[in-house]
Amino acid sequence: MSFAVDIAKELGVRVITFWAFSPCCLWPFLCLPKLIEEGQLPVGGEDDDMDRMIKGVPGIEGLLRRRDLPSICRRQLDSPIFQFYVEQIKAMTQTSALILNTFDRLEDPTLSYIAPLFSKIYTIGPLTALLTSHIEHDILPSLSSFNNLCEADRSCMTWLDSQSLRSVVYVSFGTTGLMKRSQLLEFWHGLVNSGKPFLWVVRRDDIEGAEAEHPIPEELQVGTKERGFLVDWAPQEEVLAHQAVGGFLTHNGWNSTLEGIVAGVPMVCWPTLADQQINSRWVSEVWRIGLDMKDTCDRSTIEMMIRAVMEERREEMMRSMDRIVKLAHDCVNHGGSSYHNLDKLIEDIKEI
Repeated sequence: MSFAVDIAKELGVRVITFWAFSPCCLWPFLCLPKLIEEGQLPVGGEDDDMDRMIKGVPGIEGLLRRRDLPSICRRQLDSPIFQFYVEQIKAMTQTSALILNTFDRLEDPTLSYIAPLFSKIYTIGPLTALLTSHIEHDILPSLSSFNNLCEADRSCMTWLDSQSLRSVVYVSFGTTGLMKRSQLLEFWHGLVNSGKPFLWVVRRDDIEGAEAEHPIPEELQVGTKERGFLVDWAPQEEVLAHQAVGGFLTHNGWNSTLEGIVAGVPMVCWPTLADQQINSRWVSEVWRIGLDMKDTCDRSTIEMMIRAVMEERREEMMRSMDRIVKLAHDCVNHGGSSYHNLDKLIEDIKEI
């Protein structure tokens, strides 16, 4: 939306940017010119070592692999989409302030590198948690529908009520991602083979092309009838907050990642687009609240990671998660950093 910056200059008004991706993704984006200059982009060629570490992004050396870069870095540098992102990032630094959907204690190191590039930064997330801290609780049910891009099938909540404590794997890959039928079947086999109850959001337009018309193997139908529940869409925040949900198999869009954090549900990460590759790396290696499965889609790995999140490694992940959940809730309550920053943003806009 960087055309707004040019228009604002003509009209003599200020522009405040809201960055909808994660700050941990913004920082590598801001370093794109340096990565291009050093010949580290693009990545993903046939002979490319995708596990090679990226240099030139201060503060995260030894953490960011080539496969962890945002998905546009796998495009040619002269592609329209890559150039579009470069233009948007450049325009962002010309605005008067930046709003981020995060909280200080989650991303302090990254924010310290971003801050000098902007006049002001307002960290006011997690936004949905901030909303619930600012309004009356009896109003919340009437607002929940506004946070869904699709109509939610609430029958899944009744099904969750019948499941044991922390026994269910919730699966959702967001509103825009597509997968091949072969990938769908690998996930399905992995879920059934894990032996865990699962609630799976499978959009009608999830599967690419005519592949979606093929019948589902009988063993998957039987396994799903025994332990699974499939819906077109679910009220995600309510699902994640339900006591039956113990794990979240996610694409790691930033909204979903924050909602998983607020609910305290460890994640199995399968990113495909945009900032998701970086988010999943932070979930697994920085915050240690999940496992990263990027660029992999086979039933044995899926089964293994589900079992790890639900059983073998659950205790260690929950220690990290419990600490981060407390920080998230503290920051949106009265006196917390995000609560304060929202008030400051409002006051600054009033002064303008």
